[in-house]
Amino acid sequence: MQINDEGGYQGKMKIVDARGTTCPKPVIMTKKAIDSGEKEVEVLVDNDVSFQNVRRFLDSKGYKIIEAVKKEDGTFVIRGKSEEATEEITIETENTVKTKANKEEKTVGVLLLSDTLGRPNDGLGEVLMKSFLGVLLEGEPPVVIALMNEGVLLSLPENGASEILRDLENKGTSILVCGTCTNHFGITDKVSVGTISNMFQITEAMLEVDKALVYG
Repeated sequence: MQINDEGGYQGKMKIVDARGTTCPKPVIMTKKAIDSGEKEVEVLVDNDVSFQNVRRFLDSKGYKIIEAVKKEDGTFVIRGKSEEATEEITIETENTVKTKANKEEKTVGVLLLSDTLGRPNDGLGEVLMKSFLGVLLEGEPPVVIALMNEGVLLSLPENGASEILRDLENKGTSILVCGTCTNHFGITDKVSVGTISNMFQITEAMLEVDKALVYG
């Protein structure tokens, strides 16, 4: 069967073709395969960083690494097989049957105090922030993301991260933007995503989640 960007099948083994993508996309694609119930996967990547990240991810999920090699054409191949069955429930939809781990859902909130991840701000911080938000978008989105201090700059239309925040908002995440902070920076009328909020509302929202992540 032909392999495409979303992966394919070779016999009973799922093939995840992540060549041409960069971190964290290969791990996200591998996670989707595992979450769909695949017990044996083969992941193809074309750089060493992705190779190591996928290998560690499979290992952390209880998958035995059967093969981990670099081919002559530069393709890295990681093949993993689940060592033990995961407790699953079967969910029937109109045309498909999906299996998911039977686990209790936990709510997550994220507080961003800066428009970058890490200092000094030499461009890497913006890349890391967009990558972080992209991972949140690909997975189970947090119930709330609060922007405070320099974090409110992420809501500006010229900030590339604002598009990802808008996508998260469309998926149900509440984006709360500190009004005191936007007033301080003089950008209140330029905010392009989320709701202008206040300290009380933001604090209340963060206290209601099961797990709060703070960056900045």
